[in-house]
Amino acid sequence: MRTPFPVLVPAAVAFLVMSPTLRLSAQGDPDRVVAGGGAIPPGWHVRTELDRQTGQPAALTNVKFAAMGDGYHVTVGPAAIYWRDADMASGSYHVVAAITQTKNPAHPEAYGIFIGGRNLADSTQSYTYFIVRAIDGKFMIRRRAGYAARPTNVVDWTDHAAVVKADSTGKATNELSILVQGGTVRFMVNGKEVYSGEAADLDTQGVVGFRVNHNLDVHLGPLGLHQP
Repeated sequence: MRTPFPVLVPAAVAFLVMSPTLRLSAQGDPDRVVAGGGAIPPGWHVRTELDRQTGQPAALTNVKFAAMGDGYHVTVGPAAIYWRDADMASGSYHVVAAITQTKNPAHPEAYGIFIGGRNLADSTQSYTYFIVRAIDGKFMIRRRAGYAARPTNVVDWTDHAAVVKADSTGKATNELSILVQGGTVRFMVNGKEVYSGEAADLDTQGVVGFRVNHNLDVHLGPLGLHQP
């Protein structure tokens, strides 16, 4: 008797076509549960990434985002972006923020800033983000075009001496900055340029903010936006 093929639901199909690394992440490193999450500081917005199991934005209850000192402290399960509508950049500008990882994650995860944000709260969101991994001293630059779309690499994970690696306690502070000027975009870590690209090939006009990947504990310093 011939055994019928099983019918795969969309979620199962998506799981099977994942790379082995992503399958391992989905199985062995789920978004953690965070106590005391769900509250957002006044003036801020948060958009979490898709929950792998439900296909919907991950719950804000596992995002703890609170004012602390002159900045904000973020303890997260799901990856997310953080922004204020007032942080709108156009023309030439410079955006900068110091971000401190307070402890090492279970496996390499990253945090940083983004520029050129548009429609951030809906399915057509777009932005360019610049992130670092303190656990191994690497940086990456990516573009997001559509909430459910896989981001595209501008620069894949790259080692650079400018990125401060985490110490024995898992702590590291890195200042990330992006300068948009004269049709060129310069990406800097701790004042040292790590990449320069054409503004026409990136998202530059729009909201600026933070991106923090999943299962991290970080302190976000003040977000500085300087426009002529």
